[in-house]
Amino acid sequence: MTQPARLPATYDDILALPENVVGEIVNGELIVSPRPTGPHALATSSLGVEVGGPFQRGKGGPGGWWILDEPELHLGSHVLVPDLAGWRRERMPEVPQGVAFEIAPDWVCEVISPSSARTDRGAKGLIYAKHGVRHLWIVDPIAHTLEVLRSNDGQWTLVAVHGEAEVVRAEPFEAAEVNLGSLWGL
Repeated sequence: MTQPARLPATYDDILALPENVVGEIVNGELIVSPRPTGPHALATSSLGVEVGGPFQRGKGGPGGWWILDEPELHLGSHVLVPDLAGWRRERMPEVPQGVAFEIAPDWVCEVISPSSARTDRGAKGLIYAKHGVRHLWIVDPIAHTLEVLRSNDGQWTLVAVHGEAEVVRAEPFEAAEVNLGSLWGL
């Protein structure tokens, strides 16, 4: 007996979810994730401070960016919620008033967990590259690593891997230092 064809998820499926989870639509499938754990939240919040000061606010860096926590990206039929995303202000002069961001970011950061690593590195990474995201950072709060990737013609190239308490200048934020130790509470 054949299974009936599964209909692609819709935005109504996301709206029907309880508030304590994050919903995304990846390749037509509804992906539901719990709220982040402590190490995940620490890494995300600390990285937002490290990058946001110099690049969004211009404190110790050039400014010129919007750096946002968990924006809801509407990229074609996909609805993705990265942990952090950044737009150069020349590409997105103002932050949209609604929930949806339809302009692909210039930079995305995914803080992975054992349950999200496959999707974040795989399907979501491919969607980001296809829609013109130029830089992807993968942060692993358990392994204490930062992977820096650059998109070339829709394909990711691993630029660097950093870890522990390194102080780095990583694409596209080479103009200021990022203290990785702060991401892990070191």
